[in-house]
Amino acid sequence: MLGWALLFFIFAIVAGIFGFLGIASALAGIAKVLFVIFIVLFIISLIMGRRRAS
Repeated sequence: MLGWALLFFIFAIVAGIFGFLGIASALAGIAKVLFVIFIVLFIISLIMGRRRAS
């Protein structure tokens, strides 16, 4: 998930450099959403992992 977020972020930067600002903002939005989903799933996995170990 983090890899996809980084990929969309890189595409957004490249699109911004070439002047495709609408596409760049859309790709940056997708990257933000994927990053938030990654963080939420990471925190959930940390909490679930600690419960099983106890």
